[in-house]
Amino acid sequence: MASIALIPGDGIGPDIVREAVRVLSAVGEIFSRKFEFTETLAGGAAIDKTGEPLPRETLEVCLGSDAALLGAVGGPKWDTLPGKLRPEQALLGLRSGLGVFANLRPARMFPQLSAACPLRDCGSGLDILIVRELTGGIYFGDRGRSADGLSAWDTEKYSAPEIDRILKIGFESARRRHKKLCLVDKANILETSRLWRERAEALRGGYPDVALSYMYVDNAAMQLVRAPSQFDVIVTGNMFGDILSDEASQITGSIGMLASASLGAGGPGLFEPIHGTAPDIAGKDIANPLATILSAAMLLRYSLSMDREADAVENAVNAVLDAGWRTADIAGGDLESLKQQGRLAGTRQMGSLVIEALRSA
Repeated sequence: MASIALIPGDGIGPDIVREAVRVLSAVGEIFSRKFEFTETLAGGAAIDKTGEPLPRETLEVCLGSDAALLGAVGGPKWDTLPGKLRPEQALLGLRSGLGVFANLRPARMFPQLSAACPLRDCGSGLDILIVRELTGGIYFGDRGRSADGLSAWDTEKYSAPEIDRILKIGFESARRRHKKLCLVDKANILETSRLWRERAEALRGGYPDVALSYMYVDNAAMQLVRAPSQFDVIVTGNMFGDILSDEASQITGSIGMLASASLGAGGPGLFEPIHGTAPDIAGKDIANPLATILSAAMLLRYSLSMDREADAVENAVNAVLDAGWRTADIAGGDLESLKQQGRLAGTRQMGSLVIEALRSA
């Protein structure tokens, strides 16, 4: 029995998590696996009910589970709250409480959706994995304001153990893929980046089959636009990873297709789509659930070691796209044509189509 904590969150979160649960339940039936789901609160929904973005009970449920699946948190409704009470604080609390320090964000160009790529030439087979350090760096360093409020500081700080553990995940991820790892930094300016390079050199001997390269972050940002298919796995610090992973996600044409996994040294991983809550379409059966379904596939692979089941979910998503089905966000210029063909799916129908593809495989 695998236990999964469900955090639907806000906006479209409940809509898309529902479909991912339906898909996981179908996986259980097909592969004779048993999943136990426990729903809990975080984000704006938790604020409305308990007055805080991350109730202690939620963290306890997640810590007692094999994995946690999150929809999305936040929205304009809570934008006027003080920073410590904002829904987004739930994300920081979950990451810290679960001890997840590595954020894995695949940026994959589904060939069926290549027309949605905003670049003139996306290349063929675009499939990048960005491994972002999640709990260190400038986001967690010393910060403050001067007494007169006219100056401010944020400190970038990393230790060798923090760097080593994320580099090892980068090397191991590259080893499972195309054996190319690019460390993105700013070593010409930042002392922390120089330490990252020193640690990478110290570790590379343990991965002789992986080609290690280095790139400054400003060049990497340009190269992601100029020639994204040159990358296999990118490993980088917290802030650089935050920015580059968002840039990479846009290359694929729709954030509605992109999953993510946050992992630690042990314990439950946290899995979520990279998109937001889209409160304007919540409950309207419009939202694309595929990123959440693909996040559930990552959950199967990384937290439950169910590679065969994860492959089946990903293959089912591909089969649905091959059959010409689209949600509105990935319809591109074919929206009206898809409506006429009866191939424009809502949230529930897209979930059902993936389940049908699973069962017929």
